[in-house]
Amino acid sequence: MSRQAEYSPPARFVPRAHATGRRKLAGHLAMLLFAALVSGSYSLGAMAAPHIGPAAINAVRFVFGIAVMAAAAGLVLRGRVPPPRAPWRFLVLGLLMAVFFVTMFVALRLAGPVSTGAVFTLMPLMAAGFGRLFLGEVPRPVVLASLFVAASGAVWVIFRGDLRAMLAFDVGAGEMLFLVGVACHAAYAPLVRRFNRGEPLVAFTLWTLFGTGLWIGLYGLGEILATDWTSLPAVVWIAVAYLAVFTTAGTTFLLQFGAMRLPAAKVLAYNYLTPSFVIVYEGLLGHGWTTASVAAGALVTVAALLLLALGPDG
Repeated sequence: MSRQAEYSPPARFVPRAHATGRRKLAGHLAMLLFAALVSGSYSLGAMAAPHIGPAAINAVRFVFGIAVMAAAAGLVLRGRVPPPRAPWRFLVLGLLMAVFFVTMFVALRLAGPVSTGAVFTLMPLMAAGFGRLFLGEVPRPVVLASLFVAASGAVWVIFRGDLRAMLAFDVGAGEMLFLVGVACHAAYAPLVRRFNRGEPLVAFTLWTLFGTGLWIGLYGLGEILATDWTSLPAVVWIAVAYLAVFTTAGTTFLLQFGAMRLPAAKVLAYNYLTPSFVIVYEGLLGHGWTTASVAAGALVTVAALLLLALGPDG
C-alpha cells in the first residue's frame, strides 16, 4: 500500500468510539501531564513579561516549538513526514489556538489574572457544547455534574476562598475578550478528532503548530520587528525554552493525544487543575503555602475530576 493510500481521507466523517482500558488510561495521564506543564508556565511567563511583548514571545516560542516537533516527527517517522493534505484544517485549528493565546495576553493587560482565570474555568463546559455540535457527544448527567463541581472548586481556588472577592467580580472588556479566546480553545479539542484523517499524531501536531505560529506571526509582525532580541535578559530565553518545549510542542501533542481518546468535555476538564498545580509549585518554590480554605477548594476540584475520569464516557 502506498503512503498516499495510507492517509486517504474517509468519504464522510464517522464518529470514533472512545478509548477503553489502557488507551483510556493513557489519555487521562496525558491530560494530567498537560495540566502540570501548563501550570508551570505561569511563574516563568510572569518573570519574562516585563522584558518582551506578548506577540513577540509567543512568536519565538512557536518558532522553537515547531523546530522541536519537526525533529520529533522526523525521528518517529524516520524522516518521512507526510505533507499537509487539506491544509485548511491546520489553518482552522491554528487560528483557534492563535486567538486563544493572543486574547489571553491582551486580556491580562485589561483585566486582572483573577478574573481572567475565572473566565478560563468556563472552557470545559463550553467544550461539552462543542463536542455535542461537532461530534454528536451527549454528556451524561454525571459528567455535567462533575464539571460543575470541579468548576466551583476551581473558582473557589482562584478567588482564594474570599466570598467578598467573588461577589465583587466585575465582567469588563478584558474578560469578554478572553471569553472569545476560551471559546476558541474549547472548540479546538473536538475539532482535532473531527479533522484527523489518519495522519500520524506527531505529523498532525507539527502542522497544527505551524498553522498557529503562522497566525501569531502575522498578527504580531510589527512587535516582532521592533523587539531588540540581542538585549533580552537570560530569564526571557529560559522562559522561551520552557514554553517552546513543554507548553507549545509538548502540550499540543498531549492535547491531541487526549482528544483522540477521550470526550471533549473530559479532555478540557483537566484545565481545572491549573490553580491547584500553581498552589503546589508556589509552595515548593518557597513562596508560601495557601490557606486551608483554599486547599479545600483544590481538593474538591481533584475529587470531581477523579469522579469524572472513573465514570462512563459520553
